[in-house]
Amino acid sequence: MALTAANLKLVAGGGTGNIWHYNTTDAPATVAGSGYFNSVTTNLKQYDMILVAGTTGGTHTFDLLGVTSASGAATVTTTNGT
Repeated sequence: MALTAANLKLVAGGGTGNIWHYNTTDAPATVAGSGYFNSVTTNLKQYDMILVAGTTGGTHTFDLLGVTSASGAATVTTTNGT
């Protein structure tokens, strides 16, 4: 599936990075995949953290993604920090 931008909420900010919360039914591997957050690249920056809460096939999932790069309006790259 695709990112639902309305589900990405800023939790805290300051310093060199922000903390975001994202809720989804997409599989964790999909969310952590390259380019998943590209449509909101203007919101994200390098060193931001994204707390991802989801439900996939009835199983609750929780991941912490780190934004390793966010290049303008083009690409967001994350790494799974869990």
